[in-house]
Amino acid sequence: MSHDAGQLVRLAEVQRAPVFFTLDGLPASALEGDTVLTAILTKRHALRVSDFSGEPRAGLCLIGACQDCWIRTEDGRRLRACSTQIESGMRLRTTAASWRSILAGPVRIDG
Repeated sequence: MSHDAGQLVRLAEVQRAPVFFTLDGLPASALEGDTVLTAILTKRHALRVSDFSGEPRAGLCLIGACQDCWIRTEDGRRLRACSTQIESGMRLRTTAASWRSILAGPVRIDG
């Protein structure tokens, strides 16, 4: 599988409206009602990289219990990609947080 290909393949669908968001600084789109996890994995082979190992992660349980799908918004908030619906205008980051952002103080946790 190409690393540029999405992990999930969407069937032809015309009933749901597009939702536009930013992923690692680049414009992206999903469909209304998608979770953040679905929105990202239809574009990429991995959801994020591990904060500890740097290895790619794609979520595990898909019900919010395993904590494997945490990603960040551009303003530093964390969210669970598997249980958060994508919203128009979201600005998401899939890279690990820098030590500077961690030392900057508490981060609001959504979800």
